[in-house]
This record gives sequence, structure tokens and C-alpha cells, in this order.
Amino acid sequence: MNIEMLYSKIHRATVTDANLNYVGSITIDEELLEASKMRVGQKVEILNINNGERFSTYTILGERGKRDICLNGAAARKVHKGDKVIIVAYASYNEKDLETYQPRVVLLNDDNNIDEIVDKI
Repeated sequence: MNIEMLYSKIHRATVTDANLNYVGSITIDEELLEASKMRVGQKVEILNINNGERFSTYTILGERGKRDICLNGAAARKVHKGDKVIIVAYASYNEKDLETYQPRVVLLNDDNNIDEIVDKI
């Protein structure tokens, strides 16, 4: 049996832009993608802390060091610049995998700099 579990989370990211005229996705700074172990093109859920919106999209590579978190396309309608969001990725684990399961949580400050990386919840 496989169980869908939290794989990785970027917690309390600040939305830096919302670009309606772009093919849908979320642009995430390359360093934040690496820290979270998320991959380009990976499906993620976006949880908007400010308005309660929850929606899915996929990641695209943002410029390293710019700390961009930009919602693109239709997703741009669900956020405003300055909103706080949680970016969540899930993965399917079997019973054996769960014996050593450790999700990655990346905690950000208001400027999208990494405050802490937690490998346990």
C-alpha cells in the first residue's frame, strides 16, 4: 500500500509578484527550490494564509538569489503581492519508506530568506 504524505514545504513565503499574462505556474527562487528539495515542474499546492485560497500548480525555476515567489497565469488571481503562502509538495510512500520518512520544511522570513530548515515534523 502507498500513502500520500508531505514531501516538502516552503512555509510563509511572501508573494513578490502575480503575473496574469504568463502561462500558469509558480516561479520559485532556485535556492529555495534546492533547499526544499522540490523539482522544476513538480506539482505543488499553494495555501494562501491571507485569504484561505488553496490551489494546485507546478513549479518553474526562478533566478537564484532574487527570492522571487511569483504566481503566474490563472493562479495570479488567487493572490496579491505581499500575501503569505505555504507551498506544499506531497509524495507517495510505501510502508518501508515510512520507516525512515522525514519531510523537509523550509521556514522563511518576510524577505523570503531562509530562517531554518527542519527535516522533522
